[in-house]
Amino acid sequence: MSPPSRSAGLIAASLALAVAVMLSLALGAKSIPLADVVHDLFQNDGSQNATIVHELRIPRTLLGLAVGIALGLAGALMQALTRNPLADPGLLGVNAGAAAAVVAAVGIFGISGLAGYVWFAFLGAGLAAVVVYLLAAGGSGGATPVRLALAGTAVTAALLALTQAITLLDREAFETWRFWWVGSLAGRDSETLAGVAPFLIAGTVLALLLARPLNALALGDDAGRALGAHVHRTRLLGGVAITLLCGAATAAAGPIAFIGLTIPHIARAIVGPDQRWVLAYSVVLAPLLLLVADVVGRLLVRPGELQVGIVCAFVGAPVFLMLVRRRRIAQL
Repeated sequence: MSPPSRSAGLIAASLALAVAVMLSLALGAKSIPLADVVHDLFQNDGSQNATIVHELRIPRTLLGLAVGIALGLAGALMQALTRNPLADPGLLGVNAGAAAAVVAAVGIFGISGLAGYVWFAFLGAGLAAVVVYLLAAGGSGGATPVRLALAGTAVTAALLALTQAITLLDREAFETWRFWWVGSLAGRDSETLAGVAPFLIAGTVLALLLARPLNALALGDDAGRALGAHVHRTRLLGGVAITLLCGAATAAAGPIAFIGLTIPHIARAIVGPDQRWVLAYSVVLAPLLLLVADVVGRLLVRPGELQVGIVCAFVGAPVFLMLVRRRRIAQL
């Protein structure tokens, strides 16, 4: 695909994302006409519709945008760093670390509110990623893609065992973990987004700055060094970016599957292996999928709600299987 075509596709995806944002503001247990949504965005007259838009749907939509961008970038980085097309952000043990920290916060420290245990989730995600990297970096050869995958698998298994042990012994911890683990944008206010926003911004900037070194590493470590890329530094900074992005997103919304796995494949199918374009498309396509899934979840069981993590699994799994069956997975 030529650069003009890639740019046109990115603009089209951005317009689709804008439509998804408006639908997220308009649709739900109570549907609001788009004209009223536009009016309420610029003039909060205290009406019921304006209150719903400003206090419930704007924070939820902004969180969906931030979490989607974070998961899309984290998935693209993970697949590029490990050169594993089946890698997703959970490979570094981030999801398992966050889950273990949440149940520990509830079961051991007695913290019950989202505002309290969201920070435990972020801390657990970060510590898990650090442990995985240290285990992979030990010995000769450094933190190679294979070592990272193996260390992540081992740490994830250990943390999931710890999580299960705590939830079996503490009913309140189990109930909290059960609702957090499914992944949802509901019940999060603007303070939740404000708390994790600095980490999401830092991770996003760092991820985008790594696009060129990742293109060099795609040719192999030796070729990457010959092209001037710092292999170990790139992997370390990539791991930091993934931890910031996925840790903050998971802490705020819970683990949401398939976005970080599927979106980079869709991006590469459109633009090829150039990480600059893959990351750019992931920034747009991931929140688009997340917001559409969130809106679908609100409408399917209205006036109830189906959590976005469940909808993403139902949507993402068939899409990913279709990609696998219809074309050879792009080499990384």
